Amino acid sequence: MTRGRVNAAKFISRNLGEPYDSDFGGEAAHQLFSAAHADICCLPAGHRISWSDCYSGADMLPLTWKADLFLESNGEPRPLPGHLTEKQRDRALRAQRLAVWIRREAHRRNIH
Repeated sequence: MTRGRVNAAKFISRNLGEPYDSDFGGEAAHQLFSAAHADICCLPAGHRISWSDCYSGADMLPLTWKADLFLESNGEPRPLPGHLTEKQRDRALRAQRLAVWIRREAHRRNIH
């Protein structure tokens, strides 16, 4: 019996639903997380995956999952890589602060 593969990404909703998506920062939060994630993933000397592909890979995730990209398993912010420019570092630090808050708030509201 042959089993086909299913791309799970099309079954993952980018939005948590209202009021949660708006409460957690809405589209501005999605953009901040996706851009900061792409900055972190792409090294200045080149990377096999483009910045826009890294951005798109993160952009399809809901905010709680995006937040987890910036956090250790204990909820603390992950160390930032040294290759970030000042602007990228500022964006990553803002993303980390938002990620910590979203993860705590999602836990309080029992949202995954």
